[in-house]
Amino acid sequence: MAWKISGKDQPPQAGDWIGFLDKGVKLEGTLQLDGTFRIDAEMKGTVIAQQSLILGENAKVEGKIEGNHVVVSGRFDGVIVAKGRVEIQAKGVVTGEVHTPCLVLEAGGIFDGRCHMLNTNEGEAARPVTIPIRAAAET
Repeated sequence: MAWKISGKDQPPQAGDWIGFLDKGVKLEGTLQLDGTFRIDAEMKGTVIAQQSLILGENAKVEGKIEGNHVVVSGRFDGVIVAKGRVEIQAKGVVTGEVHTPCLVLEAGGIFDGRCHMLNTNEGEAARPVTIPIRAAAET
């Protein structure tokens, strides 16, 4: 992984890594991030990410995530609100609520909760999209 060090006066560019929390770290509170960030630690609280947030396989996060692109390979319990995409990878476990226009659940990933998929067309106000689901016994 290549790290790019930018000047203090320049905001991070899309895709710039700004840091990580490794396993063995326990954090409680609010984390505000301007670039791509990875968490492999235990955390309780709120994460506000402007770019990509990656919860690694060792992550155990409880609370709320507000972000753009969220990737879950570890465990998350709470509410995710994403402007872009939420990915639950093969070893990822999400319990709670997900609000996103795009949810990707890989084979082996677990999602236990509610998903609210929002229509994000620029010309229309964001509103929930209803997806009817018919029980198998009705067929």
